[in-house]
Amino acid sequence: MSDLPENIDFKPSASRAALQARARLYAQIRQFFTERDVLEVETPVWSQAAVTDLHLASVPAQVQLEGRNVQGYLHTSPEFAMKRLVAAGYGSIFQICKVFRDAERGRRHNVEFSMLEWYRPEWTLDALMQELTDLLSVIFAQPVEPELRSYREAFLARVQLDPMTATVKQLKDRARDLGLNIDLGEDRLAWLDLIFSHFIEPTLGVDAPLYLTEFPAEMASLAQVKVDAFGNRVAARFELYIDGLEIANAYDELADAEEQAKRFAADNLARQARGLPEMPVDQHLLAALREFPACAGIALGLDRLLMVLLDTRRIDRVIGFTSERA
Repeated sequence: MSDLPENIDFKPSASRAALQARARLYAQIRQFFTERDVLEVETPVWSQAAVTDLHLASVPAQVQLEGRNVQGYLHTSPEFAMKRLVAAGYGSIFQICKVFRDAERGRRHNVEFSMLEWYRPEWTLDALMQELTDLLSVIFAQPVEPELRSYREAFLARVQLDPMTATVKQLKDRARDLGLNIDLGEDRLAWLDLIFSHFIEPTLGVDAPLYLTEFPAEMASLAQVKVDAFGNRVAARFELYIDGLEIANAYDELADAEEQAKRFAADNLARQARGLPEMPVDQHLLAALREFPACAGIALGLDRLLMVLLDTRRIDRVIGFTSERA
């Protein structure tokens, strides 16, 4: 009797046409940055450090180094290593790579997915926004004119609530009025995210691509913080939305090692409070930030951009093999 398995579906989840579209997209991106003298780089997928972000789960991966077992993680983004290159004076750089986020699987998510990330030393966030617009115009083969809206404006327009000043009670009451009967305790950011993901995000970029700017300062992560026109402390960042999908996330990058170390430590304390594992901090990154120039950086989800290009609402249709078939 044969030991060969039976009734196993070996076929890809994406069509050949979808993979051809991916190849064309990558070629367009590489030509775009080559013409602008931006260096393509590669950085390690595996690292001994990991992100501390509460909302990201790194994939553990143990290896042997010099005869000893070393616990490491597959990167959720090439950001940390790419910033080390920028700090070392490598100039403007970009990368197309695979990234990994555990426990993320759904219509728009896969544990392994593809990302474009690039960094522009001495650039402003506005200049980076214009470059992204130029790239989109090349990819869509027509002029793209995104709308611009602040996080605060999006909340006020959709749910008549100011996210910068609303109390936890006000957020709870509004969520209940909107039919969201979920208990998130006193976590203000969780309530903001709940309302945003259910009632605001699906409406963004429906008529035209949209840049969402000036997030609450607590959402700065690795971005700088500034003061908006209303005196609110906000994160110096923007996100690109197309047809309700978050496509890209950009920062006016934080270049303060001490401040970044404090944020990492605060993340790990919050992880402990929630029963999540404490993550090893990337000391190489903190060392690099001491020599890091003014810089704007951005990460763009290539699978989601392909979903827009191919007019599909399922990530399975643009990935050769999903996590279940890997």
